Amino acid sequence: MLETTQLVPIKNDDAAKLTPLQAPEFSIRKKVEHLPFTVRIVREESDLDKAVTIRHKAYARHLPALAATLKTPESIDRELGAAVLLAESKLDGSPLGSIRIHSNRYGKLSLESSLKFPHPLDASSLAHASRLGIQEGRVGAVVKISLFKAYYQFCVGAKIDWLVIAARPPLDRQYEDLMFDDMFPDAALIPLQSANGIPHRVMKFEVATAELRWREASHRLYDFVFRTSHPDIDVSGAESALEDGGVDQSEPVRIMGLKA
Repeated sequence: MLETTQLVPIKNDDAAKLTPLQAPEFSIRKKVEHLPFTVRIVREESDLDKAVTIRHKAYARHLPALAATLKTPESIDRELGAAVLLAESKLDGSPLGSIRIHSNRYGKLSLESSLKFPHPLDASSLAHASRLGIQEGRVGAVVKISLFKAYYQFCVGAKIDWLVIAARPPLDRQYEDLMFDDMFPDAALIPLQSANGIPHRVMKFEVATAELRWREASHRLYDFVFRTSHPDIDVSGAESALEDGGVDQSEPVRIMGLKA
């Protein structure tokens, strides 16, 4: 990854306008880092095909029965309030990772078929991330945290209050590391209808307090997420993506690369 340092001086008047998500220290000095891949919102069916391809491969490694149902896009991929993020190699355009974000802006989340959200989440704007799929190999670790950063930035842009995930052990530990906490601290794992009844741990992450919590904890990824600019991570237009379902359906529908 190539790095440069960008100095962005601010005036006192400007500092007063900063939100809690824009602490002055990373408006004054911000490193710029270029990645060997891009992360963006899927806008076309051909890009959704790529996301589905990496999604299917990832699930096939661990949950082959569920993977068999993921060879084509799911209806939720194109719903209002949903968007798919795609990590794509700069070298050859191959898919390296993807994740789906589904908000409760236009309706209930799929998780709600299996549980009831506690207060204050039951009266908040939520975004559930699911169908995470990552390419195997060393680059996969960087892709994964870049997708998390994109997920977080997407939710900031879309004015989402809480990030919500459901993970099966031992994958839940990676979300603990990101400082997600249990939605139901005293509950056992919850079987999810949306995951073929497989028990999952349901976790939450508050957007408004994220920067402060990570800074106070001296989180090892704090600089990567909050103090580094990654031009290759572009989730601009998050709100409009939720409003139109992300994918431009005027393009001929393709199933695994073939025109329907």
